[in-house]
Amino acid sequence: MKRYHPFFVGLHWLIAVMILVALILGGPSLAEIPNDSPDKMFGLTGHMIWGLTIGVLMTLRLAMRIFAKAPPHADAGNSALNSGAKLAHLGIYALVFSMVVSGIALAYSAGLFSIIFGGSGAALPPTFSVFPARVVHGIIGTVLLALIGLHVAGWAYHQFYVRDRLISRMWFGKRS
Repeated sequence: MKRYHPFFVGLHWLIAVMILVALILGGPSLAEIPNDSPDKMFGLTGHMIWGLTIGVLMTLRLAMRIFAKAPPHADAGNSALNSGAKLAHLGIYALVFSMVVSGIALAYSAGLFSIIFGGSGAALPPTFSVFPARVVHGIIGTVLLALIGLHVAGWAYHQFYVRDRLISRMWFGKRS
């Protein structure tokens, strides 16, 4: 077996796109909207549902990763690079789950669940920056984006320098 199962491939790319949308659109776009704007409530609703969905899909992906058969690890021909790849993948999992948890912590501490989903009618807090979870959420997002950049650089190294067609493992096609 040289490729991942098509379900795993589809889940990988779905989550990848969802994470990039959340990081690129969620943070910067929401930060620009004043908290007293109705658009902020709409944006937060979508961002929270999106983030929680990422958390559920990542949990499913982790379970599949633990219990499903996978192709052997890619070999960069260098033990340091191989170790770095393992750490990067673990780091992505840890950061995504941390991002979801810090988002839930922010929503809880700011009362967003009752405001957005509970129909409490309360106004959003004037700012979210007073909540420690917001600071943590932003830091994790920045580190996650940087680690995703390294992940893409690792793929490019394999694809264009090592020329082992690494991308084919995480794409659709015959598995052997």
